[in-house]
Amino acid sequence: MRDLAKTFSEGGREVAAVRDVSFEVHDAEFVAIVGPSGCGKSTILNMLGGLVTPSAGTIELDGRPVTGVPPKV
Repeated sequence: MRDLAKTFSEGGREVAAVRDVSFEVHDAEFVAIVGPSGCGKSTILNMLGGLVTPSAGTIELDGRPVTGVPPKV
């Protein structure tokens, strides 16, 4: 994921849930996303899982963007 961001509208104003998050996960690596309550962990995981669309940035799998790809159910 590169330069990932997510904003939500709350009470007529924009609230940044995640700002400029970038990281790579390579073969055979494990990653833990940790932090205090409200720091954006669930939002990041929801974006990675395709449940939430990022406001900015890209999520790639094997060098191909996966954001905006319709899910196959």
